[in-house]
Amino acid sequence: VSYPKFDPSSLRLHPTQQYIINNKIMSEHCEEQEMEAEALTAIFDDCMEVISASQPFEWAIRLWPEQHVEDDDNEAPNHVGIKVIAKIPLDYPEGSLPELKIEVLKGLTTEHEQELLEMAMEEAENNRGMPAIYAICERLREWLLENNVKGMDDVSMYAQMMKREKEKEREAQKAQLTYESQKQKEELTEAELEELAVRKRRAEGTPCTDETFYAWREKFEKEMEAERQKAEEEAAADSKKKGGKGSDKKTEDRSGRLTGFQQFSGKTGALDLEAMEAATENAQRDEDEEEDDNDGDDLDVNEELFDVDDEDLDDLDDLDFDDDDDDDEEEEPDI
Repeated sequence: VSYPKFDPSSLRLHPTQQYIINNKIMSEHCEEQEMEAEALTAIFDDCMEVISASQPFEWAIRLWPEQHVEDDDNEAPNHVGIKVIAKIPLDYPEGSLPELKIEVLKGLTTEHEQELLEMAMEEAENNRGMPAIYAICERLREWLLENNVKGMDDVSMYAQMMKREKEKEREAQKAQLTYESQKQKEELTEAELEELAVRKRRAEGTPCTDETFYAWREKFEKEMEAERQKAEEEAAADSKKKGGKGSDKKTEDRSGRLTGFQQFSGKTGALDLEAMEAATENAQRDEDEEEDDNDGDDLDVNEELFDVDDEDLDDLDDLDFDDDDDDDEEEEPDI
């Protein structure tokens, strides 16, 4: 038995189901579309027109080379102009692209109209998934600014020839600018190249690998060794400048003395008082010997002052030291 193939398009939803689906889509994207409309109105001002204020929305935007300059302004006249009409699907911008239409307002032909429509659809595709109307308008306005010349709508042979000549000139200017910019990049000096390389290394950093680490460690050790040798040389030079002062001082032999740890602790961990007393006596004796040595060396004694005869000593016996004491006893204060 053969059954006919199932065709999903043959299914028809109930009007209530279709209404629920449409309302769900509208609730998801309606607010975003309204916000985009407000932004476009703030940017293009009077050139923005709302054809349909309910979903599906429909907007129209008039574009000129100089957007906010009136048509009768002689300083920057607008020789060309178009109108972009965009019909917004319910699932825009995440689902579908806007339905676009281009109308010529001034100075262009139907060929230009088709060219601009293809350009607008290409820009819409580049911005799929996000609001794209402003990007489309800016791309079209740039084209209008580049082609803002009189006679763009002239279809005569002479006008077409002049247009082709101008297009060739513009292409030649673009090629010249591209060539000059490329030449400037190639003519960078070695210093500039080195500076660019340094900036790139700073931005990217140096990866830490075994090779880079060992190279850094070897360099670091050499630097530390050089600093140590330099410090030793400076210390040796300083000692030479001082002329060996202090080298003639007596060196004290302290090999037999106990250390602080040995004095305050023994093998058993107890306090060794006998060793402490012996060490104290030795230290005191050493100090006394040093003082005696110093006194004998530094004191200059005149021995002639101590040469006294016996006769001089006998004369001392004749001296009467009691007179003064008697006088003191006799003198009593009057009461």
